[in-house]
Amino acid sequence: MSPVRQLPRPRTLRARLTFGLVVLLAVSCAAVGLAAVVELNGFLTQRLDEQLAQVGTRFPESLEHKGVLPDDHDGDEHGDTRRLATGTFGARLLNGRVTHQGLIRSGDPSADLDVDLTTADRARLASVPADGRPHTVDLSALGDYRVVASAGRDRDVLISGLPLEPVEATVHRLELVAGIVFGLALVVTGVAGALWVRWSLRPLSRVADTATRVSELPLASGVVALPARAPETDPRGEVGRVAGAFNRMLGHVEDALTKRHASEERLRSFAADASHELRTPVASVRGHAELALLHPGPVPAEVTRALERIAAESSRMGEMVDDLLLLARLDAGRPLERGPVDLTRLVLDAVTDARAAGPGHRWTLDLPEEPVTVPGDTHRLHQVLANLLANARLHTPTGTKVTVTLETETAGEAARTAADGDRTSEGGEVPGAGTETETGTGAGTARLSVHDDGPGVPEELRPGVFERFTRAEHRRRPDASGGGAGLGLSIVAAVVEAHGGRVVLDSRPGATTFTVLLPLGEVSSG
Repeated sequence: MSPVRQLPRPRTLRARLTFGLVVLLAVSCAAVGLAAVVELNGFLTQRLDEQLAQVGTRFPESLEHKGVLPDDHDGDEHGDTRRLATGTFGARLLNGRVTHQGLIRSGDPSADLDVDLTTADRARLASVPADGRPHTVDLSALGDYRVVASAGRDRDVLISGLPLEPVEATVHRLELVAGIVFGLALVVTGVAGALWVRWSLRPLSRVADTATRVSELPLASGVVALPARAPETDPRGEVGRVAGAFNRMLGHVEDALTKRHASEERLRSFAADASHELRTPVASVRGHAELALLHPGPVPAEVTRALERIAAESSRMGEMVDDLLLLARLDAGRPLERGPVDLTRLVLDAVTDARAAGPGHRWTLDLPEEPVTVPGDTHRLHQVLANLLANARLHTPTGTKVTVTLETETAGEAARTAADGDRTSEGGEVPGAGTETETGTGAGTARLSVHDDGPGVPEELRPGVFERFTRAEHRRRPDASGGGAGLGLSIVAAVVEAHGGRVVLDSRPGATTFTVLLPLGEVSSG
């Protein structure tokens, strides 16, 4: 991973805007400071070069009369050196060697002219071209100097120089002042910018808060009351436009949810009314068919067969009508009976009935030593067990082993199992039935599992296995014929949810498990 990606990045829009503002200001300050420093350094250096031009070669010409060449009388020993600035440097070179050098320290060139130059300093002076242009050299004994080398009249080279220390001191002072001023400006701008951005984005924060509250609402079913709309600001601004569009979207969503709830209520009312009205004619058809079969006279075999099918199908239709009526009542939120239910006894009775209905299957039990009691509706919980066992019997081939397990878990164990179940469940959780930690109470959870080693539920059917009219007998058991209407598992899900629990499916080839989780809670005989 590159170092750039490892740097912390601002996550919120407010932090990004503030960070961008500070970065832009920092770049601007750096550009202004750099331009000021470069310009001032160039200006002062130019002024120094002008002073150096005024100095000329007067000072280095005066040095040779104190040197070792007494026979050099070319008339240049009369130069005026009284007006030279302190720090002026002069040197005379002959044949690439420094023969004389001097430095004005007090304004009087005759007072103190000697200066010690190292071999490296002499080499640097010898390398300065005699072109009459200013050059910068670093003299270890004196520091940085601006020097000009010119050819003398007796084949020597005369070098005059002025110190760069005043220029450098001025430039460094400007750098220090600019750094302090720009640093304070960045701090003040960062704080003020953060406050300004926060104030400017307050309407957007209110929109985000409203969206968060909406996202936490259960919108799957039932009456939904949306929170108050986000406050709208100037519609000409981006934030005002976002708030207005968001509020209009909430209005559309609220209208859609209201219409959906009304449609659901009408559908539930229709299903309940239709189921209730159909019970009488279906029972009448079944009764007439059974009465006709009891006729003592001779009846053709075809008529007898037809009457038997009418009686069987009317019985099946009556069960379907009862199931639809039960689902309609559960959807309407009608409370179930609530009393102590002995799950152990229900499991024993349900497995006994399943063994009689499916003798070709192998039925096994795994029950705790102590009876397990939960609060609920005995008849409906028995229906849950019967539907799960019938599902295992009808949708698996003969010889399949079906194991029914009943156990209890404490609240802590249920919470740990919930995390494992959420990671391993393959399509099999009841919509809206809550989480497993919500299922368990302080008293713990009852876990009822129906496991078979059949071919498993097809993967494409697992997400909707608990939905109504889902049929898969032709997938799990090729030799199956007829079958139910696909309401058995939907009734299981609805009844378990009405008891405050949930049902989970974990299925793969050779191992299918339906797990019912019910809160133990407080039971009373009512």
